Amino acid sequence: MSKETKNKTKRASSLSLPVVNPDAAGIDVSATMHMVAVPAGRDTGQVKQFGAFTEDLHAIARWLQTCNVSTVAMESTGVYWKQLYLVLMEYGFKVSLVNARHVKNVTGRKTDMDDAQWIQKLHSCGLLNSCFLPDDMTESLRSLVRHRKSLLEDSSKYVLRMQKSLELMNIKVQGVLSDVMGKTGSAIIKAIIDGHREPEYFLQFVDARVKADRATIVKSLTGNWRDDQLFLLEENYALYQLLKQRVDNCDRKIESFLQLQAAPNIDGIIEVAEPATKKKKKSKNEPSFDVSSYLLRIHQVDVTSIYGISNATALQILSETGPDLSKWETDKHFISWLNLCPNNKITGGKLISSSVMKKKAGNATQAFRSAANTIQKSDHWLGDYFRRMKSKGGNKYAIIATARKLAIIYYNMVRFKKDFEPLNTEEYREKYKTAKIAYLEKQLLKLKAVG
Repeated sequence: MSKETKNKTKRASSLSLPVVNPDAAGIDVSATMHMVAVPAGRDTGQVKQFGAFTEDLHAIARWLQTCNVSTVAMESTGVYWKQLYLVLMEYGFKVSLVNARHVKNVTGRKTDMDDAQWIQKLHSCGLLNSCFLPDDMTESLRSLVRHRKSLLEDSSKYVLRMQKSLELMNIKVQGVLSDVMGKTGSAIIKAIIDGHREPEYFLQFVDARVKADRATIVKSLTGNWRDDQLFLLEENYALYQLLKQRVDNCDRKIESFLQLQAAPNIDGIIEVAEPATKKKKKSKNEPSFDVSSYLLRIHQVDVTSIYGISNATALQILSETGPDLSKWETDKHFISWLNLCPNNKITGGKLISSSVMKKKAGNATQAFRSAANTIQKSDHWLGDYFRRMKSKGGNKYAIIATARKLAIIYYNMVRFKKDFEPLNTEEYREKYKTAKIAYLEKQLLKLKAVG
């Protein structure tokens, strides 16, 4: 071997990364097949292809055991990883589900075999961190809450179609009612479907809380009764009612899981909470049962006392994060996972970018953003903070900044079992005013020094 070749080999060995996980495997996941890579020398081939059927998943686990693998990393591709993850966990492997952004291969020809080997190499060097994965109870609750959300979104589409049919018949009821599917609107639509056409007949269904006068209501219900639109109105109303029944059925299933989740905190006694009263029910889309009582038993603190956090919002956050927030070391890790903090990029000692990472907001992030959006006109310190951030960077900037505040409050309450202690509004405003004056005085001194 020449001297130059020896030097190249020496440099290559000195630049190689240390192996942290010598018994690590990497799996490239897809819908129809899985490519599995193991350390060199464990079998005749370092990479092996398997199918995606259940027997193939068990074959993967048995082959990894034969190769003396103890830890496995795989990319979170759609939902195709879930069953393989469960099978590998059953066999006792330590499984790391990694972000697809973190396992991108170097430039060159891309193949499934190369991807699997790249994942295995990165994992063996300890360069991959596992994503957050909920426990079985939280995973089940998450599926149900997401399904409930989808049902509500689908039902809103049928409401829009009913409004379109009414508009095409020149029935302007949505112009005098704030909610077409409220108590008054539902009764009027049901009467139309039953065959009533006289505008004065519908006055008996008008609730006392409707602000429009009777003459305006009669005018709004005078139109052109088209047979085709009446048929579509009846069809969409029936489908809307069907989805409402499915939502109620889903609520009962969610309540049963909340009972199981709350049981360990009440000595294993499963109690059925009393139904929520109408005064406590803030939104028609909230679950039909008393969510706050279950949340109090699970968290041991009242998270709905946080400004903007309703029962439905708190339930959505619980289903996404679970009751144990110790999986995030600090509140900074929590808001980073939620993508509610700047993605600072520094080069040459200078900050070149501090915008939030551009990616689709998860359900937990959407819940905090929605809560932040509801308090922008509130008369408390968080409402003041929202308006101040809005004047600084616009509405979207204010929503993200306020959602970050809410997430930090939520984390500290749930993690450390602390009750929500809101700041005094007057003291908060006075503190901000004092800080603003000090800042302006400092700027004035700088201008005088320049002058």
